[in-house]
Amino acid sequence: MFILKNSNSISQIARLQSPKFRQSGTNCTLSFWYYNHGRSVGAAELQLFVDGLKRPTVLWRTYYNEGNQWLKAVIQLGRLPHPFQFSLEKISLGFYDGVSAIDDIRFENCALSPPALSCEGPNHFWCRETNACIDSLLVCDLVDDCGDGSDEDNCNPDLQCNFENGLCNWEQSVMDDFDWKKKKSPTPTVNTGPLKDHTTGTVGGHYIYMESSEPRQFQDKAILLSPLFNPSGNGTCVFRFHYHMFGRQVYKLSVFQRTVSNAMGWPLWYKFGNQENRWIRQILHISSSKPFQILVEGTVGDGFTGDIGLDDMSFLGCTLYNGTQQSVALFFKGYLPTISTTTSGTSVPATLPMNNCTEKEFVCRASGDCIQMTQKCDFRPDCSDKSDESDCVMEVCDFEDKNQCGWHQPALEQTSGSYSIYNTNIFKWKLGRGANLYPEQEQHSPLIDHTTFTEEGWYLFADSSNGEFGHTADFATPVISLTGPRCKIIFWNHMNGSTIGSLEVLCKTSNRTSKLWTQSGSQGAQWNRAEVFLGIRSNFQVIFRAKRGVSYMGDVAVDDITFEDCSPLVISDKPCTSEEFMCANKYCIPKNNLCDFVNDCADNSDESPTI
Repeated sequence: MFILKNSNSISQIARLQSPKFRQSGTNCTLSFWYYNHGRSVGAAELQLFVDGLKRPTVLWRTYYNEGNQWLKAVIQLGRLPHPFQFSLEKISLGFYDGVSAIDDIRFENCALSPPALSCEGPNHFWCRETNACIDSLLVCDLVDDCGDGSDEDNCNPDLQCNFENGLCNWEQSVMDDFDWKKKKSPTPTVNTGPLKDHTTGTVGGHYIYMESSEPRQFQDKAILLSPLFNPSGNGTCVFRFHYHMFGRQVYKLSVFQRTVSNAMGWPLWYKFGNQENRWIRQILHISSSKPFQILVEGTVGDGFTGDIGLDDMSFLGCTLYNGTQQSVALFFKGYLPTISTTTSGTSVPATLPMNNCTEKEFVCRASGDCIQMTQKCDFRPDCSDKSDESDCVMEVCDFEDKNQCGWHQPALEQTSGSYSIYNTNIFKWKLGRGANLYPEQEQHSPLIDHTTFTEEGWYLFADSSNGEFGHTADFATPVISLTGPRCKIIFWNHMNGSTIGSLEVLCKTSNRTSKLWTQSGSQGAQWNRAEVFLGIRSNFQVIFRAKRGVSYMGDVAVDDITFEDCSPLVISDKPCTSEEFMCANKYCIPKNNLCDFVNDCADNSDESPTI
């Protein structure tokens, strides 16, 4: 279809109208190809008319000559429960010189879910009247996915907010630079922010947004605080929300979880940059052993075309905090259970079971048994409750669930006291994943982790966007008391980028540090396996040291760190077999291990010149 204009009268309108549709499903999108070319071709817009709503909703606009080419428009319609139709309008302001055309109109994913004969399992919900079988994560999320509203019946209003009546039980933070604003219809600045809300899909609905125009400055922050929630226990609390990040200078949206009131907590999720003119659904699984709170933080970019919108925020499987006023006050002071600190700096419960252990022995926490201090952190549990290995480095670390497995950053802990892996703007190690990368990082940071090979999997990386050339960042184990003769560390590393620095594996004892392995320069955009032999060592730490290159174009990453065959020798009373060699200390080793430059016996008798 194209417009042929043969008159110069002012304000002529060419209008192309769709048939009327009864309703659309949650993931419905409309796409078409358009052509708008000429010296004075003018603007066009697509409007949505919904029964019962006087004002049309503008879904799409083109303002001027866009060249001699067909361009594609993709428009998010979402769930529209009432009858609706479209009108594509072209207005001539008198002089018209050009061609406007449209072709290949397509609706996708616009039907509701079909009826199902059965709907088994805890992860599904069977709709009452339409008999559709939907994912249980779609229940009580402020969107009618069933088509009969049954998935939104009997929901706790305290766990939902569509911003039609204010902020519900969310609050504006007083520790930020400015506030989120409630809005309906488009934001004031063209080509940024939502054209409509997510709940109704029209200009009649409300959302909140972050206005990035003056007097806002680069990296100003607006923070929204959730109500307090009880510990999640064994179940998982799920946070669902919809965000809109459209505009050339959109910067960052982050979600944090905290258990004390005077901190930001730790990041659960973040997204950088322009995500196009659409509402995007995000699901976050939250676990916490303490009362917690969610923070949603928007950060202003370097310009006024950076508005960010939020809508339809809901929690599933979570319970609001029901503590007494006293316990709430303790929570806000950062209350933690009583702990005491040993001379080694590790925290242990304030009370230990009755025991007769000396200062040079370790007390098993459950039984009160005594073991030698050399048996603590040796990759072999000697206590029945394994408490001698609880504050040690784990044998396998894949960083999933953001678990650091006992590893830490020693230099930063010494300089900042209550250091968190997520704060301070210096060259340091961070936990990251492909889903959280911003556009510039995608060229030189891993898009997938090594454990799950997905964008959702976690890895550890030395963030070179901070610091200067030659700065180093260390990531260390606690002290390991003893290892066995075949002990080795296996890990996967990712070193890609034009200015990548280096990665070293070090062994540190009380008075000296030695280099065991090193790699420098770009190794390509893939995960590479490395293996470092440790052998028998005592009272030492393993350290990963990243050295920054000349610029930010290159992050060193590691994943899946494994200590293999590292438990010390255990000498039994059994005699050695004919295939084994008896060491001087009565330990049996395979004869294949003789004279191989490895101290398999732990007393070096298998490497003696006499044999």
